[in-house]
Amino acid sequence: MSAKQHLTVLSYNIHKGFSTNNRNFVLRRIRDAIRAVRADLVFLQEVLGKHEGHEKKHEDWPDQPQFEFLADELWPHFAYGKNSVYTSGHHGNAILSRFPILFWENIDITTNRFEKRGLLHAMVEVPGKSEPLHAVCVHMGLFETERRQQIQRLCSRIESHVPHSEPLIIGGDFNDWRLRVSRKLETQLEVREAFEQIHGNHARTFPSWLPALHLDRIYYRGLVAKNANCLTGMPWGDLSDHAAITSDFFFRR
Repeated sequence: MSAKQHLTVLSYNIHKGFSTNNRNFVLRRIRDAIRAVRADLVFLQEVLGKHEGHEKKHEDWPDQPQFEFLADELWPHFAYGKNSVYTSGHHGNAILSRFPILFWENIDITTNRFEKRGLLHAMVEVPGKSEPLHAVCVHMGLFETERRQQIQRLCSRIESHVPHSEPLIIGGDFNDWRLRVSRKLETQLEVREAFEQIHGNHARTFPSWLPALHLDRIYYRGLVAKNANCLTGMPWGDLSDHAAITSDFFFRR
């Protein structure tokens, strides 16, 4: 098999499969939208693994967990990190991949009893590459004090588990509306944020119908960013409350 030289990445907070006003269940439309991007790796946040109440209420609720339904035939490999567990079910982060996932682990980065958070770390076998690609999907907390702790845990995880010689992508919803996270990650991990590198600023991704806040990011190391896009307008503005972001990368070797 020839070596993979180009990698397309998508990151998307899917709002548990519901529209911006929470009135419509739009998971099938979300699946159609992300399939059209044809990304190699998909980082998803707010993914329902199970919800008995919604399953009874919505006739078109899928028989399998949302991450399996979205993966379908396009992404045969996936990992799910269960973060928030409640009586009716649970939700968390997911990574969908065209390529084999060699290993994955979900790390609890919760800082208080009211808001469960995690980071999902997967090692992906890319065709023709001797070293794995590290993919880390995150969803940070709503408050800056907890984000500071969570970012430090993210840095500690990468410093201890990701050799600097191996490519790394960190994607997700950072809830960093005050734009404090990037300088910390750049300094400690030597990563860059794709949209900022290409366009000079982070993408405005929230709310999706009139994006104002720069919440969603794709950071990278050991790769070269070719382009980066924020997916707004139709159909995206009618789906989740977040806009999706994508980036294309080249491998350095």
